[in-house]
Amino acid sequence: MADDVLAAVRDLAPVLRERAAEAEELRRVPDASVKELEDAGFFQLLQPKAFGGRAADPVAFYTVVKEIAKACGSTGWVASVVGVHPWHVALFDPAAQQEVWGEDHRTRIASSYAPTGKAAAAEGGFRLSGRWHFSSGCDHARWVLLGCLVTDAGGNPVDMRTFLVPRADYRVDDVWDTVGLRGTGSNDIVVDDVFVPEHRALSFGPVTALDVPGHALNPEPVYRLPYAGVFTTTIATPIVGIAEGAYDSYTEATRKRFRVSYGQQVAEDPFAQVRIARAAGDIDAAWLQLTRNIGAMHALAARGEQIPMELRTRTRRDQVLATERAVGAIDLLMENAGGNAMRTGPGAVQRAWRDAHTGRGHAANDPERALVMYGQCALGIDIQDTMA
Repeated sequence: MADDVLAAVRDLAPVLRERAAEAEELRRVPDASVKELEDAGFFQLLQPKAFGGRAADPVAFYTVVKEIAKACGSTGWVASVVGVHPWHVALFDPAAQQEVWGEDHRTRIASSYAPTGKAAAAEGGFRLSGRWHFSSGCDHARWVLLGCLVTDAGGNPVDMRTFLVPRADYRVDDVWDTVGLRGTGSNDIVVDDVFVPEHRALSFGPVTALDVPGHALNPEPVYRLPYAGVFTTTIATPIVGIAEGAYDSYTEATRKRFRVSYGQQVAEDPFAQVRIARAAGDIDAAWLQLTRNIGAMHALAARGEQIPMELRTRTRRDQVLATERAVGAIDLLMENAGGNAMRTGPGAVQRAWRDAHTGRGHAANDPERALVMYGQCALGIDIQDTMA
């Protein structure tokens, strides 16, 4: 169980909330926050038991992520993304896992999955070069997962793989300067013609088919879940947490707020009350959808049963809708929050608004693509998409 981690994170929440402004100023999560989350056992939740982790129920992991994001959106985003990478590394060849965690079970991994670099086959592995963007939390990691198309001698793509690269083989280019999720340190990763051995290059084909080398070492059901469902829920969950934090800040301020123009306490305004009810309902619906689907997939994996495409596409459908609902809930509150809501500070609704809208722009939150996939599946059309 992860109840002790959840309790520890809830104790940390006030400190993380106070550091939200510092994270924005630094443009990265403060080192102290990462260390405290590490000491709480957070980053080991989805790490294999073979390397000191818990191989926890994914719903438990996302529940903790949501609590972190309620306190600080940037910290929650980085925690979610960096925290899910042990799950992905657990799918790799055991030799790769040994390289990452063999000497230090606390080694953290960053990522940039969009295939913007170049990879070509070489004897025993691949030559990798390029620039990858938006690697959240990369300053706190010693390895990185990089998505890349493998090309043949003619430059034609023949495979899509994720490459696991150590810190000595890449550099971080500090380019992250945004209005939202400003504290995530989502900088660029630059690789200049390095060799990556075969065991550190995992093809998306076996990942999508749920038949990967890491299963030989890690038998726990959490590693039998579809990559797309796990990864996209990792992106949606912090946004739901950010919305919960905004809701808490808004209702707390509204209890004390007096609207001079109307000569009344805002808490007595029925229109404000309706907005509170709608926002709360949308946030609850978002969270229930996310946890229902991940919980259902994990239960099937625990029983050794196949996860049907209908559930996989439903997970994607509900993930993008959960993001929409969470962002919409914050918009509802912001529209009625008044000018003071735009002030900076530890409980700032405006920070949540900026963070959620920035997170909404992530490729995993593309609603049309996910909804089309679900519609195709519901109509019996064959789904040919690795993000299902």
